[in-house]
Formats: sequence, structure tokens, C-alpha cells
Amino acid sequence: MRDLWRRRDFQLLMAGQSLSMFADTALLLVLGMWAKQLTGSTAAAGSILLAGTLPQLFAPLGGMLIDRVRRRRLMIATSLGSAGVVLSLLYVSRPADLWLCYVVAFLYGASLIILQSARLGLLNTMLPPDQLGPANAFLRTSREALRLCGPIVGAGLFAAFGGHAVAVIDAAAFLGAALVLMRLRVREPRPRRAERHWVAEATAGLRHLWAVDTLRELGTIAVIVLLVFGCYETVFIEVVDEGLHKPVTYLGVLSTAQGIGAVIGGLSASWAIRRIGEPQLIAIGFSLAGTGVLLCCSDSVPVVLAGCAVAGAGLPLCLIGMDTTLQLRTPPELQGRVGTALEVVTGVPFATSMAIGASVIGFVDHRLMLGVMGGVTLLAGGYGMVRLGRSAPPTLAAEDALGDPAAPGPTEEPAQARREQPRPAAW
Repeated sequence: MRDLWRRRDFQLLMAGQSLSMFADTALLLVLGMWAKQLTGSTAAAGSILLAGTLPQLFAPLGGMLIDRVRRRRLMIATSLGSAGVVLSLLYVSRPADLWLCYVVAFLYGASLIILQSARLGLLNTMLPPDQLGPANAFLRTSREALRLCGPIVGAGLFAAFGGHAVAVIDAAAFLGAALVLMRLRVREPRPRRAERHWVAEATAGLRHLWAVDTLRELGTIAVIVLLVFGCYETVFIEVVDEGLHKPVTYLGVLSTAQGIGAVIGGLSASWAIRRIGEPQLIAIGFSLAGTGVLLCCSDSVPVVLAGCAVAGAGLPLCLIGMDTTLQLRTPPELQGRVGTALEVVTGVPFATSMAIGASVIGFVDHRLMLGVMGGVTLLAGGYGMVRLGRSAPPTLAAEDALGDPAAPGPTEEPAQARREQPRPAAW
């Protein structure tokens, strides 16, 4: 970590992303609160959050953009564009203006996808492979720490000064992030020009996920877990109400416990990657998350708080491990498309699980739902410990990932590393 922090470019990237992450953690919540205030409708507030997730369906198109331009410039342009989009909220003052909140939520969700995937690709250019894990761990830990204070600050500002003040502050945060990114001196390779039909270019990320054994196994496990884990937020409303017999505001206490666990998990991720490798880190993260959810079946407040902390510690381990695995097993020219493809692969089952959870929570006992969530996640962790690749990541050319028979073979990797051959992706 000391070597990482000696790098000026990483310091600047960290500063810029902290500003945009702070805006991320506050704005969507405030948009939901604003919609509720304007209309009095909880459904309107929920629809705002849904609008922020819809861009995941179009993420592969964003991946094409990320891989065809220099990522630093794209992140600067996206941050500046986000500032302008957020400032448009200054025109919202009555229920008839609610449509603008939906537009902002949708565009804002799209910007988050672009920034996340572009950041992964930029880190892969900036840093040597052995520092990607610590860098991802630090960025994820910072995000979890900001999640502890960002929503509270955003809600407090909204209550005290209204949505317009939050919009101005968030726009200033995005503007500051863009100014910091302008000071980066990273040298990026010239992006490759598109040489195939746009459909083949857009689906290249999905085909790469299928072609590389570890990524395919990881994607399968993640889909299985997210098909049951999407109802997490909904179920915990019942945990507070029916299990602990507390007011709904007690969700804030559980969220704080989860956030503390997430910070601890994120801080330990760098050490764990060095000891066991990123694929096994993902398996351990799933196991911790499943164990924590099962603990929340209890009616004891201390046990539930401990369960939230354990689950919170597991989730960032999964995310850090997934980010690092993707970076190390994907050629630089495919980073954007593979990152956005993973957004689709994980986002669709998560949204499906959210819808199912909301529809059955009224007549299915929350302990049964927690048992299913925790059991499936725990089994996925055990399966991952056995199945996820133990070999060192290869360095692939983009043509190898796309299954081009005329492409040259993979470049050589260190002698101590075993090659992980991708399967042909001609399907």
C-alpha cells in the first residue's frame, strides 16, 4: 500500500473519485425523497430508484465507447456532463416537473456505469498487476466509508435547505472530480479502431466472459447469488418490524453495522489477495455474506447486528475480488466492454430478485427468505472455493478473447504462472 500511495497519479485518481463517490452516495436517495415530497407517493420514489438502474440494460453500448476513446478524457467529460445534468434539477419546483427527476436519475445511472468501468480500465493502465488488488481495495473501502456519511449528509441538506442545495453541492463535487482528473499524467495506449460489425463489438465483452474459465465460473456463481440476494433490502424491513419489533428507522442502525463491517472487510482485502488470490477472496466473501444473512434470522438485536456486520464484511471482498479478477484476466482493449457486460450479467438477476422479493414479502415469512438467501449464498461460497481458478491470470490479446482464428497466441506470462486458456468464443 505504501508503494501505491507513492504514485502521484493514484493519489489524484483517489481524490477525484472520492468527490464523485460522495455525490453518488447522496443523490439517488435525495431524488427519491424529493419525489416523495412532491407527490406524496412512495411508488414515485421507488420509480426514481428504478430509473437509475435502467441504464444497466444498455451497458454494452457504453462499453464500446469506453474501449474506443482514452479513458481519462472520457471520465473528465462524464464528470462535467454529470455536473450539468445535476444542475438541471434547479428547474424542479412542482409535481409537474417530476419528469426531470426521472431523466436525471437515468442519465446519472448511465454516468455511474461509465465511470466505474472506465476507472477499472484506467487503473489497469496506471498500475502494475500486483498493485491492482490493493488499489481496488482502497477505492472500495473509501466508497463504503462514504456510504456511511453520504446519505446522512444528503438527507440532512435536503431537510434543511431543499433539493436545489443538494444539486448545487453535487454538481460542485463532480466539477472538482473533473478538475482533479485533468491533472493526471497517465499515458494511455492509443485506442483500437473498430474492425468488426457493431454487434460483434458490443457483444465482445459477453463472449470474453464466457471464453475465460475463471470469469465464466465467477459469472455463474454471481448470477445464482444475485437471483436470491436482490430482495435483501426488502426483507430487512420485515427483520426490523417483525423480528426485532423496532420502528422502521432502526434500519439506519443496521445499515451502520453493515457499513462498519464493509470498511473492515475492505481494509483486509489487500492482505487477503496477497495470501490467497482474488478468486478465493470472492469465495470467502460469499461465504461471509451467507453466514451473516443466516445470523439475521435471529430475534436478538446483538445477533442481528453481528450478522449485518459479517455480511457487510463479505460484500466488499466479493466486489474487490471481482474487479481485480476482471482486470487481470481481460486485455486492456476489452476492459470497458467486459466491465459493462458484467454489469448486465449481474444487474438483470438482481433486478429480477428485487421484483420477486417485493411481490412475495407480504405472505412469505422473512425468516424463510433469509434462510434461502443465506443458504444459497453460503453454498455458492463453498462451490467457489472448489471451482474458481487457482492459476495466475494470463495476458491475452483482444483477438484471442474474440476467437479470431488468425490472431496470434497469448503473450508469455511469468514462469511461475500457469496459463489459463480461453475457450473459443465463435458461438
